[in-house]
Amino acid sequence: MLVCWKICCGKLQQRWILAFMGCLAAMNAFMMRSCLSVAITEMVAKSDSSNDTSSDDTCPAFESTSSNSTTGGTYEWSEYTQGLILSSFFWGYMVAQIPGGITVAKFGGKYPLGIGLLLAGVLTLLTPTVVEAYGAKGLIVLRILMGLSGGAIYPSFSFLTGHWAPPNERSKIGNLIMSGAMLGTIVANALSGVLIENSSIGWPIVFYFFGGFSVLWFCAWTLLCYSRPEMHPFITDEEKKYLEETINEVNTGKHGRKQPIPWRCILSSPPFWALIAASLSHDWGSYVMITNLPKYMSSVLKFSVQSNGLLSALPFMAKWVVSNASSWLADWLITGKKISRRNARKTFTSIGGLGTAFFLIAASYAGCNRTVVVVLFIFGMGVMGNLFPGVMVNNVDLSPNHAETLMGITNTITSLASIAAPYAVGVLTPNQFLSEWRIVFWITFALFFTTTTIFDFWGDGEVQPWNDLESIDREQKEVGSEKRKYEERMSSSE
Repeated sequence: MLVCWKICCGKLQQRWILAFMGCLAAMNAFMMRSCLSVAITEMVAKSDSSNDTSSDDTCPAFESTSSNSTTGGTYEWSEYTQGLILSSFFWGYMVAQIPGGITVAKFGGKYPLGIGLLLAGVLTLLTPTVVEAYGAKGLIVLRILMGLSGGAIYPSFSFLTGHWAPPNERSKIGNLIMSGAMLGTIVANALSGVLIENSSIGWPIVFYFFGGFSVLWFCAWTLLCYSRPEMHPFITDEEKKYLEETINEVNTGKHGRKQPIPWRCILSSPPFWALIAASLSHDWGSYVMITNLPKYMSSVLKFSVQSNGLLSALPFMAKWVVSNASSWLADWLITGKKISRRNARKTFTSIGGLGTAFFLIAASYAGCNRTVVVVLFIFGMGVMGNLFPGVMVNNVDLSPNHAETLMGITNTITSLASIAAPYAVGVLTPNQFLSEWRIVFWITFALFFTTTTIFDFWGDGEVQPWNDLESIDREQKEVGSEKRKYEERMSSSE
């Protein structure tokens, strides 16, 4: 099979093959973690709380959905329990980030990523069986294990981007890979509702479909992709030479040795903490929407499951389009020297963070005007796409040598937001009232505004000095040696 691939596609640039497969990997990961958000609306028994509340806090059901408003699942899970279930993935995910980064640094990006997604696929396939046998507790444990299996995903992406993406293509390749996360959310939301509506077995079909896709992806990934260009069996000599010239010296230091991790320098770096701050708000905003937008569409706006899935997908489609367009624009501006890399990262982060904050808070005041709410959600998530060329590749900017370690630390900390978002929504919206959701969106507004300000002051887009400490030490020793020789010559001449 490899021989056939080499004959037919060996002349293709393998960095773009890897970027495409990486995009499918991110898509795969987010399909498996996001499909529960739609499925849970059909797993849980529906309750009608509109009779004892004012019309200002609830929306009337559509005529097309009112006839089946009493249908639903069989599980009596409160909003609090649902919040725990939706956040439980990130309990394991947070714990696994730094070990995942260390594993990737030692073994490369190919197998930690591939094996992690294969395990997640198997666990996804087992979800209906576990829920039937053990209920909410079993589902929480299973989701924690899925989170643990995902610890190497983003460190692997950073490693692969650092070793395969030339600096002038970094935004495009990095964003192509990362944008798979949004595609996964789009597909999971849009397709889950359709699958459930048209399947005789109901919500379990969602987990069988997306878990099976993961197994198929793993087979293709194992055959086609490699951690480093020099390990690839049929990369062209021309592409390998180009990548060596543009990437190798930055990634391994001037003497070709793998760098030790400068923990103290990393943890005391203001640009790195500014990156964490911006990533924190991005993850909070993303997971408020990823895990709870289908619930908002179902419980607040009263859309049917099929309409819910399709409409919940639209904001993430807008985010995907904007993230790709803004990444190409960022690379064009940087390559053409129209703007520095530092200013590009800050500009796109500001547009993405502040724009999202304003559109989401506006949506919370649009009430039951379904068209306006959906449009504002689309604009809000679309503007968030600018954070990709602003924040999502910034760890590779700061340190190509240690990008996977930076990503591991960043994801460990920002996973707190991923845990807190669905849990907080469950606690703050026990009745799924509009006034309760407005509190959630004000918290989101404040977080985006604060962290964007932090990034604008302390963020950076250039390689940090601690990226190659060995070279700095060598240069300092050479300077010291030259100084001693000069002093010796001066003393001998006297």
